[in-house]
Amino acid sequence: MARAENKEVAGATTRYVAEIARMMREKQNLTQKEVGEKTGFTASAISAMETCAQPASDQMLTSLEVAIGAGLGLFDKAREFVLMDKYPARFRHFSRLEAEALTISSYETHVVDGLFQTEEYARALIRGGFPAVSEAKMEELVEARMARKALFDRDPLPLIELILEESVLRRPFGSWETMRGQLRSLAEDARRVNVTAQVLPLDRGLSGSYAGARGPMKLVETREHRHVVYMEIEDESILISDPADVSRLSHRYAKIRAQALSPDESLGLIERLAGEQQ
Repeated sequence: MARAENKEVAGATTRYVAEIARMMREKQNLTQKEVGEKTGFTASAISAMETCAQPASDQMLTSLEVAIGAGLGLFDKAREFVLMDKYPARFRHFSRLEAEALTISSYETHVVDGLFQTEEYARALIRGGFPAVSEAKMEELVEARMARKALFDRDPLPLIELILEESVLRRPFGSWETMRGQLRSLAEDARRVNVTAQVLPLDRGLSGSYAGARGPMKLVETREHRHVVYMEIEDESILISDPADVSRLSHRYAKIRAQALSPDESLGLIERLAGEQQ
């Protein structure tokens, strides 16, 4: 059933790459089994890729380039675009903005920002979500999410800010070991030269002012120096570009940041919780 659904919702790039793979295979008079042997995949996996029942993984595209690419670089070039097809539809357009952004400022209230998630945490989060997805679809989503981490080391380095509600650090997914791994990874990322991580403490509301009550948001400065705000709620997304609205939300984000613990205090809390989780 899941594979039948994949055929129906496969993106244009996935369909195009599948057709190119079939044409290149037939031009070289190879069977699906023979291509599988050349790439280290089964004949059924090659068939599933060609019919879009299971989109090509990044590893498969790399292997196809060597096996039947004829030195054209088609499959290597396709990797970026096939990956985008694997994102939920609501996120695909923003994923391009994120990958090319000069600055990203994120405030998260329920889970660790996807850019900072470990593979184990992401898998537990997706597996436990509703509606449930197949194991194959889950792995696609995890693969796509992990690929976003290339942003950390991109040249030129983007400036990345993250503000997390303290409750995010205390809400486990999968197991306590998974959560400990996530917190340790978050601490490592917080030490990156281009990353600032802060925590908004649970008792902030007792101070009489709490700017985060209206939910998460992500502010982005594009490579054209435009400023936009991206928000998600209940599987729906909105991208805000109107300057007045962006300014209003930017001011709110600045207030949230001012109410959060300092980067050093936040790192200390993350490390302490990583040692306490059990």
